[in-house]
Amino acid sequence: MGGMSDVVTGEAVPLELRLAKFPSRTIAIVIDLAVYFLCGLALFGLVSAVIPDVDQALATALGLLAVIVLLVALPTTIESLSRGKSLGKLALGLRVVRDDGGPIRTRHALVRALSGVFADFVITSGVGAVFCSLLNERGKRIGDVLAGTVVIRERIPAPSGIPATPPQLAEWAAGLELSRLPNELALSARSYLSRYHQLAPGVRDPLGAQLADQVAAVVSPPPPDGVPAWAYLAAVLNERGRRESVRLAAQHPAQQQDAPGQPQQRPPAPPAPPTQEAAPSPRGTAAADGTAGDEHRDQAEQRRNGSGFAPPA
Repeated sequence: MGGMSDVVTGEAVPLELRLAKFPSRTIAIVIDLAVYFLCGLALFGLVSAVIPDVDQALATALGLLAVIVLLVALPTTIESLSRGKSLGKLALGLRVVRDDGGPIRTRHALVRALSGVFADFVITSGVGAVFCSLLNERGKRIGDVLAGTVVIRERIPAPSGIPATPPQLAEWAAGLELSRLPNELALSARSYLSRYHQLAPGVRDPLGAQLADQVAAVVSPPPPDGVPAWAYLAAVLNERGRRESVRLAAQHPAQQQDAPGQPQQRPPAPPAPPTQEAAPSPRGTAAADGTAGDEHRDQAEQRRNGSGFAPPA
């Protein structure tokens, strides 16, 4: 109990989840009970202020309603809104999830709260929850068994993404031909490496071998003998990322040379030298005068014809 557990997700991929240990669950329950006790004091104080003004039957109904709200409605609402986290679980880094690893819904929280009242804590004084947790291989209490849920630990050191390229593969990776590697396959390999420590060994190794074969079909040269699938994929993806960074740096060299707070200012261009307008030549003046005279004759001819349209010659 408190170790790893294979949980099959909706995609039929077994994941290894860290089950919550019995001491941490106990401390979380104690914190929750303390919070519920304080809420109960406030609630019963409110009910006591109302009961003297009503008859005995209504007072009993109000008291029963307060108990239901405190022991059932309040835990159900908290776990439903927080997706499996009560205040105690939040303090201890725990969460209630479904058996397939997904977030719980209102019906799961309601079953856990009702069974906590009738089987786990109130009627059996906590003995039922303790014995069931000790006997169940996944540390479930009666409410978890009935609701199909399990309590896991969330505060787990997360993997750092893609592992570094092994030193013995650095020289080989520098000579890879990566132009045929599609983006979709690279993303699949990246996702596999980021979830490497979460996958069960029975699925992790075959999946890694399959991805490595697909990458090796479009990347050359082939890896050296005896290289694990994860190391091969890490070397390919790291080299691909390095080349992409070099390419982007070559496309924007000016942005990298500029100081962060002092943008470079280019000196203003010198003013252009003044130009002297050439005097018109007599021949050009005569040609212009001749052209103007022809235009005057054409306009006079058009006025005589009474129309602006000139027939073709």
